[in-house]
Amino acid sequence: MAQTKEQKKVIIHDLAEKLKQSKAVVFSDYKGFEVKDMMALRRELKKEGVDFRVAKKTLMNLALKEAGLEIDMKKLEGQISLAISSQDEVAAAKIIAKAAKVNENIKMVGGILGTKELSAEGVKALALIPGKQELLAKLVGTLNAPVSGFVNALAGNLRGLVNVLKALADAKQS
Repeated sequence: MAQTKEQKKVIIHDLAEKLKQSKAVVFSDYKGFEVKDMMALRRELKKEGVDFRVAKKTLMNLALKEAGLEIDMKKLEGQISLAISSQDEVAAAKIIAKAAKVNENIKMVGGILGTKELSAEGVKALALIPGKQELLAKLVGTLNAPVSGFVNALAGNLRGLVNVLKALADAKQS
């Protein structure tokens, strides 16, 4: 179904606003990707706060230009989709990379990190970085380690004291 000029303007403006707010964008070629797989991917991306969009390359180019990003979508091969992440820089790349491992019909072909254009290899490298939640968990574990060590040392001293008192009590009983 053909879109009117007004509908295209709305799509461009909406996409440009999303791009302005994004921390990272992943471009992927979804040619041959089945609808059921696309819906599952959309659900998984949405859970992580990632917006998944499909539009014509011409509209994407105009939206990118409106967002102040100089990236030519025409140079990317295939049918291109955008996974726009406004919360976590690596979430979109991780999810698309995971989907690409199980289905060869979706391929990462490029992206944007902040305002910098990334190659397909750059996006794949981004997908290898631990996610925000994983990094926070490691930070909490690191901060918690000295406290746990201190608690264990105190507990060890208390156990030793209890064992000495028990030994004294046993000695007095015998």
